[in-house]
Order: sequence, then C-alpha cells, then structure tokens
Amino acid sequence: MPPSRWLPTRRRPPQQPRPAAADPDDGPAGPEGFWLTDTAFLGRLHAATLTLLDLVENVMDDDFTLTEALSGAQHQAVGLLGLPADYGILAEAEAAAQIVEAAGLPAGSPFGPALAHGLNRIDAMPVEHQQQLVRAADRRFAFTAPSATRPSRPASPPDPTPHRSR
Repeated sequence: MPPSRWLPTRRRPPQQPRPAAADPDDGPAGPEGFWLTDTAFLGRLHAATLTLLDLVENVMDDDFTLTEALSGAQHQAVGLLGLPADYGILAEAEAAAQIVEAAGLPAGSPFGPALAHGLNRIDAMPVEHQQQLVRAADRRFAFTAPSATRPSRPASPPDPTPHRSR
C-alpha cells in the first residue's frame, strides 16, 4: 500500500557535488565545499592577501594612490594570487581592511561605510604615507596565520582532584 499523501516523505539531504578533476588550463582549484569551512583554502586566501599587499606596495612605487593600486587587483587572482578568479575580490577586501586597520581606523564589514571612509581618508594622505601603511599592514598580517596552520597548544591535563582516603 503506498503512503498516504498527507504523510511527509523522507527526503535525503542534498549531496555536495563532487569536484571535477582539475584541468591545469582551468586555473587554480577552488575550495572543497563551502569556502569558509575549507581551512586549506582559507590558508590560500591568507597567502594571496599577503601577495596582494606586496603587489599594492610595488605598484605604489609608481606614484599610484592606494585606491588606484587596489582597484582591480582581484583580476590578478588567477595569475599571481593562485586563486580562482571569483575569489580574488576576497583577497582585495581583506587587504583593504588590513590597511585601514594599520592606519588605526575601524574597518568594519567590507559592505559597511567604515571601510570606504577609511580608504577615502588614507587616499587623501601623501602617497609615501599610504605606502608606509601598506607596509605596516603587510607586516601585521604576516603574523596572523589561519587557524589551520597555527600550531595549537596541547590541552592541559586536568587538575588532580583530591581523592578521599579512608
């Protein structure tokens, strides 16, 4: 007898599509699953942001302002940053936030006004000072490794609890 129509059927959760074998001509591989939970991919994003900060500093040697050097940097994702093209903008946003924070300004969300306000304030500074902020952001960000690559501290042994003796 078939199940009644008013009883819900059991549904299987959707399965993640298996990534196709990477073709070297397709560019760098993307994350495995959701990008925010792929610790290896987060490490690649961190490395790409460091590379991007170096690139921005070098471009600024030619008297580009910070925003001129940053704008369009995500287009270097495949060739220079080792990321799929769609993810280059994440490295660009992180680099911008790091530079704004190095200036002692709040960065907030990439979608909020604080980051844009900070970039505008920095852009009004002399290019040499902007470049110093990029260097400071690069040094500071180099010390923050993704949690997957950071050595974790071993768990402390539990405190010995006194046992009652008779």
